[in-house]
Amino acid sequence: MTAPKVPALAIDEELKRKLLFTLFAVLIYRVGAHIAAPGVNVDALVQFIQNSSAAGFFQLYDTLGGGLNRATIFALGIMPYISASIIFQLAGGLVPSVGKMQKEEEGRKTLTQWTRYLTIFIAFSQAYTFTLFTESIPGAITTPGFASRLTMVFTLTAGAIFVMWLGEQITERGIGNGMSLLIAVSIIERLWPSSIELIRSVQNNVISAGGALLLVVMAVAAIAAVVGMTIASRRIPIQIPRKVMGRGRIREGQKTFIPIRLITAGVMPIVFAQTIIIVPGTIANFSKSQVLTDIAGYFNPGGWPYNIAFALMVLMFSYFYTSIIFNSVDLSENLKKQGGFIPGVKPGAATADYIDSVLSRVTLPGALFLAAIAILPIIIAQRIGTTAVFGGTSVLIVVGVLLDTIAQVEQHRTLRKYDSFMKTGRVKFRGRQQRFM
Repeated sequence: MTAPKVPALAIDEELKRKLLFTLFAVLIYRVGAHIAAPGVNVDALVQFIQNSSAAGFFQLYDTLGGGLNRATIFALGIMPYISASIIFQLAGGLVPSVGKMQKEEEGRKTLTQWTRYLTIFIAFSQAYTFTLFTESIPGAITTPGFASRLTMVFTLTAGAIFVMWLGEQITERGIGNGMSLLIAVSIIERLWPSSIELIRSVQNNVISAGGALLLVVMAVAAIAAVVGMTIASRRIPIQIPRKVMGRGRIREGQKTFIPIRLITAGVMPIVFAQTIIIVPGTIANFSKSQVLTDIAGYFNPGGWPYNIAFALMVLMFSYFYTSIIFNSVDLSENLKKQGGFIPGVKPGAATADYIDSVLSRVTLPGALFLAAIAILPIIIAQRIGTTAVFGGTSVLIVVGVLLDTIAQVEQHRTLRKYDSFMKTGRVKFRGRQQRFM
C-alpha cells in the first residue's frame, strides 16, 4: 500500500506566495530608496559629498544598504537595526546576564524588543546628525528652519523603522533573511550603473579594453573564491557511543562532526575595520582641523598605510568577533551532556581547549582572505585607472545572502517532498527513481 502523495499544486502555491511576497517587499524598499526626503536639494548634497573627505564614510554606509548621499526617505537603510543587533550580540559575550537571556526563549524575545527600541534611538540620533550636516551645506536645504529640520528628522527616523519592519516581515513571511536580503539587493542594484560607467570609460579611452577585461575576470575570480571560502570548513569528528535503551535494546553509536567555517565571522571584521579607518577623515571633515586632514591623507584607499592598517584591523577583529559568537565552552558542555566526544580528546575543558586551538588555526587563513578580498580589487582598479565595479565587501555580502536564500528554498522544497532543484537527470523506472550523473 503506497503512501498518499502530497498535492504538488498546493506546495507550489505556498512557495510561490513566499517568493512573491519577498519580491513585493524588495520592490517597496527599492522604490523608497529613490524618493528624496522633503526639502532637500539632492544635486547640491551629492556634489558636496563627492568633493569632501567624508566621501569614504558615505560610500561605506551606502554599500551596506543606506542612501545618505541622496538623502532618500530610506537613507538610513537597515544600518540602525544592524548596529543595535551587533551591540546586543557583543553584549552577549561580555555581559553574563545578556548571554543567559540569549539562551532562553523568553530572554530572546525580550532582547528582540530591546533591539527594536535601540534601533529607534540610533535612527533618531543618526537622522538628527545627518540633518545638521545637510543644513551646513550651502543650498542643500531649500527652506532652512525648525520645521524643515523636524520634517527631515521625522522622515528619516520613520523610514529606518519601516525598513526594520519590512526586513522582519520578509524573514517571517517570505524567503531568506530579510535584513541581509535588503542589503544584498541594494548592492546588486548598483551593478548595472557601474557596468555602464565601465563601458563608457572604455569608449572614452579612459581605460583600455584589456584593463576592462581584467576587471571582469577579477570580479568573476573574486566571486568564485568567496563562494569556496564561504562554504569551506574544518570538520571536527564527533563520536556518540552506543547506549543501552532497556529490554536489551542498544542504540547504535553515531559518527558526526562539528563544522568550523574558515570565515566564521563573516563580513563583520571588514565592516568594523572600514568603520574605524574612515574615522580620521570624517572627523577632519566636520572639525576642519588641518592636523586631522593631514593624518586622514595617509589613509587613502589603495595606499600602503591604508592597506597595512586595514589588514591588521581585519586580523584583529576576525579573532575578536569569532571569540564572541563562537563559545567553545558551551559547545564542549553540550557535547558532554549528550555523551559525545572527540576521539582522542578528553571531555570537558580539554575538548574546549582543542576546539579553541582548531578555531585559532582556521581563523588565520580566513582573516587573511578577508583582508585580501577587500584590498586587492581597490589596488587593481587604481592601477588600471578606474574604480572597482564590485568591492570585496559587496561580493562577500551578496554571495553569503544568495547561498543562504538558495539553501532555504531548497529546504522548503525538500521538507515537502519536492525533488531538489539542484539535482538533475532524474527519471522514473518501474516505480522507483534513479539518478544518472
